[in-house]
Amino acid sequence: MGTNEDLHAGLHEVPEDRAVMLVRDAMDRTTSDLPPLPDLVGAARTQGRRRRARARFAIGGAVLTVAALGVAGAVALPADESGPQGSGQVNVAAPPPSPSSSPSSSPSSSGPLPPVHLEPSPGGDSMADLPPAQRAKQENFQNQAVPVLQSLLPATIGTVQRTDLSVNMYQGSKDGKTFTIIFSVRPAGPDTSGKGPDCVTTKGQVCKSATLPGGIEAMSATSPINNGNVTETRLHFRYGKSTVSLVINPHDESNTSAPVTNDQLLDVAKAPAFLDLVKAADANPVQKEQKAVPLG
Repeated sequence: MGTNEDLHAGLHEVPEDRAVMLVRDAMDRTTSDLPPLPDLVGAARTQGRRRRARARFAIGGAVLTVAALGVAGAVALPADESGPQGSGQVNVAAPPPSPSSSPSSSPSSSGPLPPVHLEPSPGGDSMADLPPAQRAKQENFQNQAVPVLQSLLPATIGTVQRTDLSVNMYQGSKDGKTFTIIFSVRPAGPDTSGKGPDCVTTKGQVCKSATLPGGIEAMSATSPINNGNVTETRLHFRYGKSTVSLVINPHDESNTSAPVTNDQLLDVAKAPAFLDLVKAADANPVQKEQKAVPLG
């Protein structure tokens, strides 16, 4: 019977080419158990090739290390992977998958909503009929007014959008109902009175007044319309050379009154952002001058 010394001596006598062939055979038999590369493209295919190359390199390095140490049978890795791990067994762990990027939960800001299209009355005109420069000026003012109205008006108004019919016409939408919003800053003609608005005594009308910054007197009124079935709410005051009005109309189809109170409109009028809009339109008008209508 041969001794351990004879076994070590026999291993050292294996020719160098033979040792290389044994190592290569061990590498091929081990990596043959790895799943074949799927038919991937791009980075996925490259990742699969690199994974297999890393496996072959690790296995080959382990086999060469064992052979150099003179361990018997190191050139033949165990075929039964279910048994205990020997010094020649190599586990190659696949790299963890890269976390997939999830879309942002908050929508990106894409600018103001498109205008609501409204057809003009027969014989009337719309913003589409204006010269390009004038139309652009009015649209720019509307786009500045929409976020201010949206932030200051109560949530019952819904989503505020501008319309393409007139620079002073907007629309609030909520739960399938639409409320026409009139926001007007019109130059006052020479024949119009500089006195602040009065509350006209009518049946069912409720008025409330307040003093705005700068000592400006404003008045808000809630009045029944459409045979008294619904109400609209109006705000009026004078600013500089202009008359200012903010009117919330009801939704006629559902007989829903304007969902805003006198106090809420007066709070809008006191807000610095709203007064900044009024100031800009007073200094650089986007509407034609108001004409006095003669009585009688």
